[in-house]
Amino acid sequence: MKRLVWGVVTLALCVSARLYAQSASSEAINALKAKIFDAELAQQRFGNGAKFCKDLDGVTTFYFAQRDRVLNLAEYHRSLQNLAKGGIFNPATRRPWTDDDATARWAEAQKEAANDRASCDRIASLPDLQKQLKDLQNKSQGSAKHN
Repeated sequence: MKRLVWGVVTLALCVSARLYAQSASSEAINALKAKIFDAELAQQRFGNGAKFCKDLDGVTTFYFAQRDRVLNLAEYHRSLQNLAKGGIFNPATRRPWTDDDATARWAEAQKEAANDRASCDRIASLPDLQKQLKDLQNKSQGSAKHN
């Protein structure tokens, strides 16, 4: 009777270990799929800016979508200050630029620079993530065949 009980316990442990391994593998696959989705979404949203990734460092440059080019943050900051000093018309606010407008736009540009770099990093990781997913799926399928 003891042998039968130990046999059932051993069988149950083996089955639960396999289920746990499959569940862990499934979780890893789903995590990779989520990262791939995020990278593909970044690629889609960033659009034409992706071709400038080598020039975007997140600190000194940002992608200016309206002109489809990379701008230097320091030069952009000087331009914003000059717009405010000159009282040039700001189409976004429908009044002349102010120092507060220039400061707010400068802060936005700095955030854009950091976001651009993050998008580029996600886009660059896409091929590696896809390879990892393929390898993990192949490994998972291989272990499922042996069970």
